[in-house]
Amino acid sequence: MKQMVCSICTYTYDEAKGIPAAGIAPGTKWEDLPEDWKCPWCGAGKEAFHEKKNESQTVTWKKLEKPHVEKELSAMEMSIICSNLSRGCEKQYLQDQADAFKKLADFFRSKAQPVKEANVQKLLELIETDLTVGYPYGNAVAAEKPDRGALRCQVWSEKVTRMLQSLLSRYEAEGEKMLENTGVYVCTVCGFVYVGDSAPELCPVCKVPSWKFEKMERRTS
Repeated sequence: MKQMVCSICTYTYDEAKGIPAAGIAPGTKWEDLPEDWKCPWCGAGKEAFHEKKNESQTVTWKKLEKPHVEKELSAMEMSIICSNLSRGCEKQYLQDQADAFKKLADFFRSKAQPVKEANVQKLLELIETDLTVGYPYGNAVAAEKPDRGALRCQVWSEKVTRMLQSLLSRYEAEGEKMLENTGVYVCTVCGFVYVGDSAPELCPVCKVPSWKFEKMERRTS
């Protein structure tokens, strides 16, 4: 029998063991779990799981497709980058640099054009490109250098991106019903997004406690 591993939090579903506490008997095959089954740890859907393999293979970045990054970034993209750099500096107790990046983030955000049309399918396409091209290349470069800090950033951000992919896929299928009578919480350290009644006790990605999560409030206009 196989084992399925969550690509976000590493929770492992073992077909041989099942989850008796949740009413899933030992021997229950992965394919027989309900399609709307969620990871008990992070809430990701079944699409975020992959079969556990015993073999590991190191891939050199030189053999991978290089992400196309030679383009002018928009004001909103610059704002997001500066905002992330600000948070990174804050975690390293570099307050002056954090404040400077925050000012840059606010400046670029003020110059950004409003989004004219929200397109979930387009977002999913961009995320798929990140997961199939961007992250494999970045992970290989960081591992080969080696750069532990960059590799940790890659690992965290890839897990967060996979969770976003799972949530967007759910939203595409369920619409606004998905967000009824529930909350949306975001980890202020790694950006992990959790949909549920309350924030998890520990972030499934970076392991910080629940008080590091912020509850997102729905915009009224």
